[in-house]
Amino acid sequence: MAQTIEYWQNIIIGQLTANGITVSGSRTSIRRIWTYVVAFCVWSLDVVFDLHKTEVSAVLSDLKPHTLRWYKNKGLAFQYGHNLITDSDQYDNTGFTDEQIEESRIIKYAAVIETENESRVIQKIATELDGVRQPLSPEQYAAFAAYMTEVKDAGVKLTIINFLPDRLYLSIQIFYNPLVLDAEGNSILDGGKPVEAAILDYMENGLDFNGELVLAHLIDRLQQVNGVVIPNLISAETSWVDGETEDYGDIQIIDVKKIPESGYFEIVNFENITYVPNV
Repeated sequence: MAQTIEYWQNIIIGQLTANGITVSGSRTSIRRIWTYVVAFCVWSLDVVFDLHKTEVSAVLSDLKPHTLRWYKNKGLAFQYGHNLITDSDQYDNTGFTDEQIEESRIIKYAAVIETENESRVIQKIATELDGVRQPLSPEQYAAFAAYMTEVKDAGVKLTIINFLPDRLYLSIQIFYNPLVLDAEGNSILDGGKPVEAAILDYMENGLDFNGELVLAHLIDRLQQVNGVVIPNLISAETSWVDGETEDYGDIQIIDVKKIPESGYFEIVNFENITYVPNV
């Protein structure tokens, strides 16, 4: 930020005084007028340099391609039903309460990656209803797609993934302590099914959006459940929505790990979790 003329004049007067040159306090003093003229010239250059810096920064900001993190943050910043400021990627939230602004931000989860074989940005998104992740409605998606077209870098190929969750099929054999769990997997002391609860907790809280499901980590989590002696994973399979048919494709085996195509998984059911007393 440019300094004032008075600031520069005081600097000059101070330097002159330090070198034994007296500057009269009178406004009509030749030396004081001279210091003002020089200070005005320095101030003018200071202002010009500040303007130049601002213009260069603006040009660089316009020319610099944005990072994947920027695309993620822009996705999360989307406000459903709100218009952007003209020629801007920002919203004018004047007159709206914090609650209204937060309610309009319907993108609760976002992840952005770049394909290896082509110059394309993949943006995975999801909203949330009653604590459950789900895709945007067609109307919400249309608005979001228009928003991203407006704010994305020119020339960038952007694909938005707004799919139903990848289905996850688990077949697990639980060797349990009959003093703690019953034959159906219920906790004798507290009720409920702690194994199923642990699986759901791991999927919802143990995995980030678009996080990699590592089967060994899931088994480690089940090993911590009170009453579980040996969690034996028999198989893990998944299927996801095909972008062309908009329907679920064939079920695929997960050998070790898997990143969900939609960004998140849904446990189909717990029918293939069986309990064997460890006696």
